[in-house]
Amino acid sequence: MGRLAHILKARSLAISAVAVFSAFSLAVPAMAQEEEGSQRASERGKIETIITTSTKRAQAQAAQTVPVAGTFLTADMISLNQYNDFLEIARMVPNANFRETNTFPGVQRFWLRDAGGGDIADRTEKGRKAAGWYGLSEEEIWYKRVMRGPWWAFPTENTLDRCTAMLPKLYHERMADFGLDYMILYPTQGLFLGGPRPGDRAIACYAYNEYVADGYRDYADRMTPVAAIPMETPEEALKELEHAHSLGLKVAMIPSFIRRPVPATAEKHADMAFKDTWLDSYGIDSAHDYDPVWAKCIELGFCVASHSGGMGFDDRKSISNYMYNHMGHFASAGEVLAKSLVMGGVTTRFPQLRVALLEGGVQNGVRLYADLFSRWEKRSLQGLQRTDPANLNMEEARRLFETYASPDVAKTFNQLDDAMYVNPPSVRPEDINDFAAMDIEIEQDLRNRFIPNFYFGCEADDPMSSIAFDRRINPLGEQVRAIMSFDLGHWDVTDMGHAAAEAYEQVESGLFTKEDFRKFGFESSVHLYADNNPNFFKGTAMETEAAAVLTA
Repeated sequence: MGRLAHILKARSLAISAVAVFSAFSLAVPAMAQEEEGSQRASERGKIETIITTSTKRAQAQAAQTVPVAGTFLTADMISLNQYNDFLEIARMVPNANFRETNTFPGVQRFWLRDAGGGDIADRTEKGRKAAGWYGLSEEEIWYKRVMRGPWWAFPTENTLDRCTAMLPKLYHERMADFGLDYMILYPTQGLFLGGPRPGDRAIACYAYNEYVADGYRDYADRMTPVAAIPMETPEEALKELEHAHSLGLKVAMIPSFIRRPVPATAEKHADMAFKDTWLDSYGIDSAHDYDPVWAKCIELGFCVASHSGGMGFDDRKSISNYMYNHMGHFASAGEVLAKSLVMGGVTTRFPQLRVALLEGGVQNGVRLYADLFSRWEKRSLQGLQRTDPANLNMEEARRLFETYASPDVAKTFNQLDDAMYVNPPSVRPEDINDFAAMDIEIEQDLRNRFIPNFYFGCEADDPMSSIAFDRRINPLGEQVRAIMSFDLGHWDVTDMGHAAAEAYEQVESGLFTKEDFRKFGFESSVHLYADNNPNFFKGTAMETEAAAVLTA
């Protein structure tokens, strides 16, 4: 890995790093630990024994550190002639976008019950242990067409990493080992709270937000969890945004869409209501007006983030192969939200809104940005003049058919008007402009509705991340805002200590310039989280560096 390995072995960077660490699960809050009694204490003791053993092994492997200009470098990983390169990288990469921790189930149930969600807690526990696809016979799977979902999703060989993703105190302690100074955590269980059954949503999100606010409060200098916001209706979203803000949470995580039943099916066949659904993504064609939600996010200083999955979409429902369903599914779900917000005019009405679409990479973002230009060029009001049936010159068409038609076609010449028919022959004026909500007059408007607003989370090992910064392929010579992220705590990160290194390989191979890599790894994330909340990083390890980016 070259210099990447050096970054991974560094105990801290010369400059602070924002780690947008999408934490899929949450660790045990201190308050809940105190209330759990002797049985919980016993279990925690077992975990601490494992952690102590694993830590000693890791420390033995990382012996011989040499302090250099505030950065600790592992002696056997970097030579003196690489020292200057390493320091340059350390200054350039203050951020690593991470995701993931793993929930301690007993504590999660405690908070649900405390919020009045005892039934939800019971159902959650039952669902967590349900075998699902893996408990069905092959005949049942084929007959019911049951999609194969995730399996063996967490690392097990590295016990230290597995426990780190569950314990905030341990995570906080190890951040320097990862070369990180600040992280924003996105949950695993919390990903599903915004769209369960109607009676559960408000309680589940309320309890989750109380849970993470309490559990991470003591570590606010280096990490902050996101708030889960229900979006079935604007009213429930507004209520939970206010609650989350009162807890000191600073990021609003929403589902990319809500599945709603098709009314015609639901009315005639109530038992099939959620078999025939459509995706409400809050912008275009929504069942509700979500503008008050976006306005409230801006008022409270929240950016909006989504980490929904697309497994279960019609093209991602294999009954035999998890990887078939997994590849590209986050990107598909993120595109649903981004396209809806931009085409529905949300970013036109709320240009300050900042939206993160996590773990899907930037390929769909680059394509969507380019699609806006190519479609607008040909389907704007001016472009549609080329396809308006009223502009068809039938006299010219008849002349051409008379001159060039084959004998068989000439026999049907009296049907020419029907053959040249364009359906529909006319469109209502209010329906003719697909870009009306975006209020586009010139190409620059397309750029302004997209580039400042959307941020695309890219995994460290994603070889396509660099296309976001290639001004040769992006319209108007722009750079789509890609942000570096790591899936710490899940199967796709085999070693937490080696996640950041992979990302820098694109610099070594010439795909990234060092300037663009700094945007990828640091600056864009500062803008995402702090453009609407300049105090986002106040009091954190990133305060000085983030302020410099915002005032540059």
